[in-house]
Amino acid sequence: MAKIVECIPNFSEGQNQAVIDGLVATAKSIPGVTLLDYSSDASHNRSVFTLVGDDQSIQEAAFQLVKSASENIDMTKHHGEHPRMGATDVCPFVPIKDITTQECVEISKQVAERINRELGIPIFLYEDSATRPERQNLAKVRKGQFEGMPEKLLEEDWAPDYGDRKIHPTAGVTAVGARMPLVAFNVNLDTDNIDIAHKIAKIIRGSGGGYKYCKAIGVMLEDRHIAQVSMNMVNFEKCSLYRTFETIKFEARRYGVNVIGSEVIGLAPAKALVDVAEYYLQVEDFDYNKQVLENHLLG
Repeated sequence: MAKIVECIPNFSEGQNQAVIDGLVATAKSIPGVTLLDYSSDASHNRSVFTLVGDDQSIQEAAFQLVKSASENIDMTKHHGEHPRMGATDVCPFVPIKDITTQECVEISKQVAERINRELGIPIFLYEDSATRPERQNLAKVRKGQFEGMPEKLLEEDWAPDYGDRKIHPTAGVTAVGARMPLVAFNVNLDTDNIDIAHKIAKIIRGSGGGYKYCKAIGVMLEDRHIAQVSMNMVNFEKCSLYRTFETIKFEARRYGVNVIGSEVIGLAPAKALVDVAEYYLQVEDFDYNKQVLENHLLG
């Protein structure tokens, strides 16, 4: 049976539709790969693509997308609310079917080596592919962002895993790795005070003493004039979406602020969303594996 891998590259472009359309065309042009979803955010100035394919085709798709991004995105002119360090900011590989995380680690290393060799972009390996414990956390790898990377790469502990201690002049630096599925989950507040979003994010994220499997930052949605708590839920089974949602509501009330909506970016595992429904509906003795119709239809 074919080994199925998911790839979720994040590009530092969410405003120029021509560039986004070019990336979409590239993704759709690779045999053996399906573009399941893509979304762009102008305030974040970022696009997230979700592709699946066999273990060989997905490598070609990832490389061609990074190449297209490097040719069409100039990081010296990039401005957006989301932290970033490269035209392709991050490129994770996720095991989906008949493939292990370790095999995805090897895929990430092969793609990383090719990106550096052919495109001259320095690469950090992160998450399960990390070569050092401090590089598992993307936030630590990306700290300093594009503008601070030239100096960071010269620090003793921050030589790239692939490439010289020098950023690509316009494409910056890219993180490549293997990880388990996560949920990109954002919560919107009825305030334009970004400091409130920053304070709430600091409380709920693991690095601030909050939920271990939650990464969170505060961002400003300029087009809507509201602040947002933007999260990556890296293990929804150990830290559910409803738990962080309720905590954000609770903390926001301290400042006289309400939650006015939330969003899931890209694709999410069904169970992550069913868990939320089960919690709010107070369903008793619910069995996800037995009682969800689609689980039986899809085998």
